Amino acid sequence: MFDVLVYLYENYWRAEACPGPEQLTRKLSSVGFEHDEIHEALAWLDELTHSAHAHVGQQAAHSLRVYTAHEQELLGEASIAFISFLESAGLLPAPMREMVIDRACAVGATPLELEDLKIIVLMVFWSLGKEPDALILDELFVDVQDRLIH
Repeated sequence: MFDVLVYLYENYWRAEACPGPEQLTRKLSSVGFEHDEIHEALAWLDELTHSAHAHVGQQAAHSLRVYTAHEQELLGEASIAFISFLESAGLLPAPMREMVIDRACAVGATPLELEDLKIIVLMVFWSLGKEPDALILDELFVDVQDRLIH
């Protein structure tokens, strides 16, 4: 799934630039992605859109995030530390943080690999049509370059 997400980020600078689901499925299939991987990625992206709508009205002011035991298990220490770093640097406002956490927990991997979390952060920015700060973009791409196989 993450390889499909990286491909979409690399080839469609904004979510609005993506073709419709049927055409996108054909395109992804033609470049070599498996049907199950495509379906999983597109379903994940659809839920990302719903998550964006759910978190639109949240306050972006200073807030303290307390992670549940389940979230801690799913995310792992490295991912939680990275989210905290982005938040404390002023790069990830509370509504976007919640979108990242929501989509990271939806993956279900225990614990989530930090490289996968970085892709999720990129996709949250991408889905909102926002470009991450240049410094954070470099940090996010450091570990995901090996995934760019297509």
